[in-house]
Amino acid sequence: QVKLVESGGSSVLPGGSLTLSCVVSGLDFSNYGFGWYRQGPLKRDPVASIITDDTTIWYADSVKGRFSISRDNAKNTVYLQMNNLKPEDSAYYYCRTVRYGVFYWGQGTQVTVAS
Repeated sequence: QVKLVESGGSSVLPGGSLTLSCVVSGLDFSNYGFGWYRQGPLKRDPVASIITDDTTIWYADSVKGRFSISRDNAKNTVYLQMNNLKPEDSAYYYCRTVRYGVFYWGQGTQVTVAS
């Protein structure tokens, strides 16, 4: 059973930082890519960042230079370091992967950026 569990969301002031974590179980972690997706009131850039199994990385234009995705294969964990957060980054953040054509999502973690 594939399972993804996100954590690290919180309320922060604009300009603040957060690190989200996604712990994965039920698959051979090192052989899969993962993405961080977000769903918020502004409905923009639903895909924040992606990291492949060979650590090729992609960022949405809106987060380039502020967010950093990484993975720790020994801990079966994907991270999203978010710096210089803006109110428009407020959203539920989800971790996702796909195996044999089936998408797997975590339950999400909420990020709120407000003064």
